[in-house]
Amino acid sequence: MLYDNMYIKEIRLKKEIHKDDSYIKELPVVNNLTSLDISRNVKFFVGENGSGKSTLLEAIAVNSGFNAEGGTKNFCFSSRETHSDLYKYITVVKGVQRPRDGFFLRAESFYNVATEIEKLDLESSGGVPVIKSYGGTSLHKMSHGESFITLMTNRFSGNGLYILDEPEAALSPLKQMAMLTIINELVKKRSQFIIATHSPILMAYPGADIFVIDDDGITKTPYKKTDNYMITRKFLENPEKMMGYLFE
Repeated sequence: MLYDNMYIKEIRLKKEIHKDDSYIKELPVVNNLTSLDISRNVKFFVGENGSGKSTLLEAIAVNSGFNAEGGTKNFCFSSRETHSDLYKYITVVKGVQRPRDGFFLRAESFYNVATEIEKLDLESSGGVPVIKSYGGTSLHKMSHGESFITLMTNRFSGNGLYILDEPEAALSPLKQMAMLTIINELVKKRSQFIIATHSPILMAYPGADIFVIDDDGITKTPYKKTDNYMITRKFLENPEKMMGYLFE
């Protein structure tokens, strides 16, 4: 499904990276970024570790008003300043419509988000507890994977912009398939997803755009032409043969 007006339509590199920012300047995603059309309900960024996909996702999120460590636009905590300056160098071209909901999910810092929710409720002087919007039970009392699914089921309400960084990190294959059904229901409610992932299960979402990031560029790639799909398929078809190659 494709709407004329996505919440985010395009990402552009607006100026040259300063020489002092050597870390981000060396990333393949930065070296090959000029302009990216992301006017699609579901967009995946994939690539090897170190390609810069998570750094790009973070920059998009921060530029869009989200907290660098994750959460909604109302979250403003910081446990440690570790995010890059890439957000300063990109322009996020927005559509006419504005999202009513939104969330930036970082697998590596979701524990901090769960802690912040509890902190906000402890400091609250009344009103509806924040945790009510997240299922009513402390996310710390769940497994990592359960808390991810609970977040998406209870907090994501639709008409939203959802930026997810490697959400499969805590999810079993079965839960990843459950996540696909949640994404699909939210897409029907006019939502947009921008996801960095290694998961060939998530990448199978019908009609999604997949951008592969490597030293040669940022290339829109058919699902079955991605390394994630081809390597996983070859391994599952003949794991003994693959083990032979690996261990010889």
